[in-house]
Amino acid sequence: MKTAINVEKRIKRHVLGRTGSFYVSTLPGMEHLCVEELKSVGISTKNVLLSKGGLDFTGRIHECFLANLHLRMANRILMRIGTFSATNFRQLEKKLAGLPWELYLHIGTYCKINVTSRHSRLFHSGAIEDRIRASIKDRWGHIHDDLEKKQDIIRFPQQLFVRAVNDRFTVSIDSSGDMLYKRGLKVQGGKAPIRETTAAIIFALAGYHIGEPLIDPMCGTGTFSLEGAMIANHIPAGWYRDFAFMGWPCFKPSRWKHIRREAKARITRLSKPVIFASDKNQQNCHALETVIRQNDLSETISVCVKDFFDLLPLEIKELAKPAHRGLLTINPPYGRRLETKNYSEKMFIEICKKLKKDFKGWKVALISPGKHLVKKVPFKVATHDLFHGGLNLTLLTGRIP
Repeated sequence: MKTAINVEKRIKRHVLGRTGSFYVSTLPGMEHLCVEELKSVGISTKNVLLSKGGLDFTGRIHECFLANLHLRMANRILMRIGTFSATNFRQLEKKLAGLPWELYLHIGTYCKINVTSRHSRLFHSGAIEDRIRASIKDRWGHIHDDLEKKQDIIRFPQQLFVRAVNDRFTVSIDSSGDMLYKRGLKVQGGKAPIRETTAAIIFALAGYHIGEPLIDPMCGTGTFSLEGAMIANHIPAGWYRDFAFMGWPCFKPSRWKHIRREAKARITRLSKPVIFASDKNQQNCHALETVIRQNDLSETISVCVKDFFDLLPLEIKELAKPAHRGLLTINPPYGRRLETKNYSEKMFIEICKKLKKDFKGWKVALISPGKHLVKKVPFKVATHDLFHGGLNLTLLTGRIP
């Protein structure tokens, strides 16, 4: 019977003391931006492998923690814990029996298991899941239960991702927990809100720079404004939330506190607004103001109730000088938020006219419900494919002449 002390030694040797393999998922086509983010955090990208919708990198376990805390464009970060081939269930059971589950999961942890299989002889996801659960249970049966930490089991639910392609299995444990777009700032939702991870990608594609003014004139729930405020104040993407890795046997609270202390030292609170949010919906504005106040961002974001078509940037005293032009972000109503496609397209055209008339010199990031509308834009823009809310959209970026 293995003791808790023996398992702790093995965790130090095989998890904490070795280089691991991690997978970062992001929006398809935006993998290169995620690589640049890894570099900015100080994580080596020497052995990065890109694939559609993600990338693999190697590093120590604390770099996985760093990536969760700092990456703005990542959806989820997985740690690889095993790869093997199996063409029948007897082989699968034998391979699973060799995985040291006790190094990654506390005894008694209930795991959600996500199984996908393509071009493999073992394709029944339920049967594969049953073998995994049996393997974990059998492994725990040989270990002393001093390892059990019921509080961590309850607070930090775990999930495994098992992928079989051409009879090759990859077993990963989720280090993030909730999807990383959930920053922990707001709880209110909208009809078609932009995710925070998507907002960060849009900022990068639009060439947004820290300290530039940002206008969010159809703010809705305030995703652009809040993400912009976190960037402007150097607040890490995951500063306000917890992660699944906090319930891992290898997690050391003292090490995590050190990582957060280093991040906190780089946070700089602004003394005057650089982000200007507005919406014609008073309820949206009040909800956003509450979030801003609760998270000490009042000095960074200014909110007012105003229809976009009545908004003039020169009316905002901080933007009175031409040199103070920055980025304007718009996610206009479309799809389920409007009754007809014709009305959606008509509004899009009116938005472009308004931009051309009143926002000369401003950079713009405008989401279009279709590429066919690009020809309706009265100024030069670059196009970027964007998958959002189950829809294939087009992001338009450029500077208004």
